[in-house]
Amino acid sequence: MKELKFLTAIWKTNLQSAMEYRAAFLTQVIGMLANNFIYFAIWIIFFDRFKDVRGWGVNDMYVTFGVLSSAFGLVSLLFGNAFNLSDIIAKGRLDYYLSLPRPVLLHTIASRTIASGMGDFLYGFISYGLSGYFTWDGVLRFVLATLLAATVFAAFLILTQSLAFWFGMMTNFSNLVLNAMLTFGIYPITLFDSYAKLILFTIIPAAFMGALPAEFIRAFSWTTLGQLCSAQSASSHWRSSPSTLGLRRYESGSAIQTRSKFDNKREPDLKTRPCSRVT
Repeated sequence: MKELKFLTAIWKTNLQSAMEYRAAFLTQVIGMLANNFIYFAIWIIFFDRFKDVRGWGVNDMYVTFGVLSSAFGLVSLLFGNAFNLSDIIAKGRLDYYLSLPRPVLLHTIASRTIASGMGDFLYGFISYGLSGYFTWDGVLRFVLATLLAATVFAAFLILTQSLAFWFGMMTNFSNLVLNAMLTFGIYPITLFDSYAKLILFTIIPAAFMGALPAEFIRAFSWTTLGQLCSAQSASSHWRSSPSTLGLRRYESGSAIQTRSKFDNKREPDLKTRPCSRVT
């Protein structure tokens, strides 16, 4: 409860900082909404030509893309520094967070908001509304699936970026695995063989961010819910163990860290968005 109050205070501060320039904030949100609509047009054209791909149609893609987009947006809004954690580690910028009496990892990843994530988050609900699967109990399943998918996604980011404790600068590798997570998460799971599915449920858990949540949203299943909850439970170990061990190896940047009210306005240069790639 204490940490929840702490997070709430950070998120409130981040939101106030982002909303200080409302025109810029709204421009980023609307721009990301438009970007997502344009990207999904590719899938609409594809399924207009091929009505069905091994049991998946355009309505299924609306749900899959929607939950992935909302999960991505939620992590961007609440834990924006999870996308550039490796840079923070490699450049010795953890010093600031180590000097404060709060959990280092939690404080670090929550201390920045990526404003454009609001566009991704909202688009997910719009996409679900257009899917043809819309029901009021389905909305509740969508919200739950988004929370579980976002947890797995955030844990995966923290895990891969924490490798910077051992290997130094990991920017290129981090972008690579982020692209892999988002790319494979949007494709119909039926396209992959058994070996590829094993990878998508373990090494690159993209199935827990797209296909599996979409299956749960379309029709309630205790089995699917159990799989999502198991992945969420396992992700708590993924995100805590490497960072805890890595902090023991961390070397100070030997620099005075300064922060100003303008820091939250400088967002990391993300080279990927759920809808910024070409299929």
